[in-house]
Parts: sequence; C-alpha cells; structure tokens
Amino acid sequence: MKKLLFFANFLMLGVFILKFNHLPPQIPLFYSRRFGEEQLADLWMIVFLPFFLNFFFFINNFFYKKFFFGNFLVKKIVDYVNLFLIIIIPIIFLRIIFLIS
Repeated sequence: MKKLLFFANFLMLGVFILKFNHLPPQIPLFYSRRFGEEQLADLWMIVFLPFFLNFFFFINNFFYKKFFFGNFLVKKIVDYVNLFLIIIIPIIFLRIIFLIS
C-alpha cells in the first residue's frame, strides 16, 4: 500500500512541476462554494491535497496499530479507506491541474 502512496505522490508532484509554468495565480479549489470568485484559492493551496492524503493515510495506520492491532475487520476497513484516498485525491488533484492549464 505504501508503494501506491509513493506512486500517487510522485505522480502529483511530477504533474505539478510539469504544468507549473502554465498555471494561473489562482485556481478553483473550493467547489462547495458558489460559482465564481468564491471558489478561487491561491495556487500554493493545492499542496493541501497531497498533504491531506499523506496525513490521513498515516493517521489511519497509526490508529489501527495503536488501538486495533490484530483485528482483521478493522485492518480491511483501514486498507480500503486508504486505497480510496490514494485513488480519489490524486484524481481530484489532476483534474484541477488539467482543468486550469
């Protein structure tokens, strides 16, 4: 699972570096807000997506090892949640980058 996390981080970093010169200073990041200027955020705020991916991945694993070690059901739930995070957050990141560049 850590190999997938590494690949997701590498993919997001690589695309960000390749597209950096073509990105505007503000990007649409807050899609829960009304359409228009309220959705815009500074470009540097997109790094929160990979940060949250890594944070939640390691927090999930920490809580499993600390409180539920040996419980097969909780291990499967943590693995599936981590897999979901590893898939969905890079997709969101890449869609935003490719949408605006």
